Amino acid sequence: MEALYHQTNKQVHEVQSYMGRLETSDKESVHLVENEIQARIDKVFSDLERLEILSSKEPPNKRQNAKLRVDQLKYDVQHLQTALRNFQHRRYIREQQERQREELLARTFTTNDSDTTIPIDETLQFNESLQNAHRGMDDLIGSGTNILQGLRDQRLTLKGTQKKILDVANTLGLSNTVMRLIEKRAFQDKYFMIGGMIVTCLVMFLVVQYLT
Repeated sequence: MEALYHQTNKQVHEVQSYMGRLETSDKESVHLVENEIQARIDKVFSDLERLEILSSKEPPNKRQNAKLRVDQLKYDVQHLQTALRNFQHRRYIREQQERQREELLARTFTTNDSDTTIPIDETLQFNESLQNAHRGMDDLIGSGTNILQGLRDQRLTLKGTQKKILDVANTLGLSNTVMRLIEKRAFQDKYFMIGGMIVTCLVMFLVVQYLT
C-alpha cells in the first residue's frame, strides 16, 4: 500500500503543477493541457479506489491512519477536478464572447437613406460593457461553485472523520457521554455548513441582481 500511496500522492502534485500551466497556455495548446490534466485526475481516482481497498486490509492498529491518508488524497483531487471544470467553463464563455464580437465587427450594416445612421461606436461600447458584466457574473458563479463544492467536500470529510472517531471510541471503550458530545458537535457543524451555503447563495443572488 505504501508504494501505491506515494505514487498517487506524487500524481496529485503533478496535477497541481499542470494546473498552473493552464493560464499561460495559448489557444492551440490549452485543450491538450486540459486533456492531460483530466487523464491524470482519472488515474488518481482509479488508484484511490485501490487504496481504499488496501487500507481496509491494513492491521487494526494502522487501519484508521491509512484511511485518513486516503481521504486526504481524495479531498485534494476533488478540489483539482472542480478547479479544472471551472477553468473550462470560463474558457468556453470567453471564446463564445470573442466569437460574438468578431461576428459583430464583421457584420455589414446598410442604410435606407442618407439620413439614417447606425451608432456603431455606441453599439460596440454597449456590447463590451455587457460582456464585462457577463464575465463578472461568470467569475462570481465560479467562485460560488468552488465555495459550495468545498463545503460539500468538507461535509463528506467530516462525516468520514466522525465515523472513524466513533469507531476508535468504541474500540477504546469511551463513555456514552463523550460519544453524545461528539455526535452533538457534528450535528452543530452540519447546521453551520448549511447556514454558510445559504448566506453564499444569498450574496450571489444579490450581486447578480445588482449587476443586471
